[in-house]
Amino acid sequence: MKKSLLFVSLIVLMMSANAQGFLHKAAVDGRVDSVRAAINLPQEFTGEGVIIGVTDWGFDYTHPVFYDTTMQNYRVLRAWDQFKTSGPAPAGYTYGTEYVGREALLAAQCDTSNVYQYAYHGTHCAGIAGGSGGGSIYKGVAMGAEFLFVSVSLTDQEVIDAWRWMYDVAQQEGKRLVISMSWGLYCLDYMDGTGPLADEMQRLTDLGVVFVTSAGNNGDENSHLTHTFTQQDTIRSAFNFPSSSIGSVLTMMNSANQPFSFSVFVMDNSYQIIAESPFFSTSDSAFVDDIVDYALPMGTDSLHIWFYAESTNEYNQRPVVQLYVDKNTNYKYGIAIAASDGEFHAWNMALIESRYGNWGGEFKRPSNHPDWIAGDNEYSISTPGNVDCAVTVAAHTSRYQAPSGNMAGGQIASFSSSGPAFGQVSKPDISAPGKNVVSALSSYTTTYTGTTMASVQFNGKTYKFVSLSGTSMACPFVAGVAALVLQVNPYLSAAQVKEILLETAYNDQFTEQAGELRFGSGKVNAYQAVLQALTTVGVDSYVTPKESLYTVYPNPAVNQCFITANTESESSLCQLFDLSGRMVLQTILTPGVNNVNLQGLTPGCYLMKITDNKTVTTKKLVIRN
Repeated sequence: MKKSLLFVSLIVLMMSANAQGFLHKAAVDGRVDSVRAAINLPQEFTGEGVIIGVTDWGFDYTHPVFYDTTMQNYRVLRAWDQFKTSGPAPAGYTYGTEYVGREALLAAQCDTSNVYQYAYHGTHCAGIAGGSGGGSIYKGVAMGAEFLFVSVSLTDQEVIDAWRWMYDVAQQEGKRLVISMSWGLYCLDYMDGTGPLADEMQRLTDLGVVFVTSAGNNGDENSHLTHTFTQQDTIRSAFNFPSSSIGSVLTMMNSANQPFSFSVFVMDNSYQIIAESPFFSTSDSAFVDDIVDYALPMGTDSLHIWFYAESTNEYNQRPVVQLYVDKNTNYKYGIAIAASDGEFHAWNMALIESRYGNWGGEFKRPSNHPDWIAGDNEYSISTPGNVDCAVTVAAHTSRYQAPSGNMAGGQIASFSSSGPAFGQVSKPDISAPGKNVVSALSSYTTTYTGTTMASVQFNGKTYKFVSLSGTSMACPFVAGVAALVLQVNPYLSAAQVKEILLETAYNDQFTEQAGELRFGSGKVNAYQAVLQALTTVGVDSYVTPKESLYTVYPNPAVNQCFITANTESESSLCQLFDLSGRMVLQTILTPGVNNVNLQGLTPGCYLMKITDNKTVTTKKLVIRN
């Protein structure tokens, strides 16, 4: 397992006051407006009864968007600030500070200043997922959902702790959980979607947690390098240092059990090599499983690198190297790779003071070295977006009617990271509005310098709304849609929720032009997702309801069973399906106890679906001889 302490600096783009594509326009693009209007639906769905967990930084616990639309009921259940040392820590953990309930959260006001200072990213993202608007038009997707916030410190274990804490709280509350993650790292887990985080995500997915994550913002940067070796060969590429960095972090890997060697070289401004390090091999025990620091003297200057190499690892058997190169603007830099076999990949990401950034720099082929390798923008989705069970979200511009009457927008955002992923995994999964999205700004931030799009007064204080762009904005939009789906049908498995989102995504001329590597299955369609959830049979073991609306006795049953309907609905439709999906029985339930005749049905396991004017309930029924 990788040893390094991981931090990430998130990039979002601040937009001018005349920016288009506000959150209310995003709601139309994502068909949330049709859900709010309850068109051919039994009711408006708002995510009520579902918890959205947000792992991020820059939470303003006092912002009015975290109340309901009446501005009376506060919807943040708990928060865990992993950076704040005063305590108390959550039960079972030894670090950070937990706030439980309205009084404690409002007294705390916001999360503490950390490596991101007093940030705003988390407030903005949470507002998109489920903000009430706070009296503005900028309402989130799932306005009735409740929240859990974790100001997360990005090490393997602390991320896993955040997820487990959220799951435990959701279980205590007896509610389904969607975790929204608008962040990603190229040095966390492995780039093929394996590692300890991937394992934990799959474990929690199997328990019903829906993970939604951003695809990343490197779609417009050729920060990925690849080459397939079929015989002993050496390739070379120049690389640029990412903007606002102190150097580059080059993450490199080859196919399973296929070693490779690498060197770093320095060039003058004409791209002529003037110095080069020795080649370091992943098969050389002197250089693996330890941090190697190397300096190459160059007259009065020097080339400084350090790296951590694994000859193989338990998750994918690949050799992997994390290489750090200090920035020196007096020279150009390049990388050389030697191997005899395997599909080699490398990513060039920013090295910053807090260790890792998640934005890239270019791999390039200088004109005077035509035999060198240039980079591309593919395979640019990092952890956790590269994990199979996650719903990984790309970003596009909302489609809307301009003042001229013409339609505008709809294109993929140029920054939205591109697939594919490794193996049989397809990424990204889906796209959502992520360009020029207006949402809540933390009133405690010390880092935002852009334009205010709107403001509201609440409890004697001014709260602002601002426009940001990034897949960070698209991710919580889809998390909000997932919460709508789970309100409609809380008996769906996490895999079923993902399947519904992808199957109901819509396509247009823009998705056809850009293709699956940019858009995934298409653009999220909240309305069609809700409609499909209403007719999908789920599995009731994924929820822990405090009181079931319908109880079945006895179960297993012989010839008959009794269904008690604890509901205000005058009638409910009860349907029984065998495991092939064939309906074998249909009857109407009324409030109170109903006798259901099971004679003539083959012994075995069945799924019972009960639909009333508000909910869809699914039960498992076993019939015996």
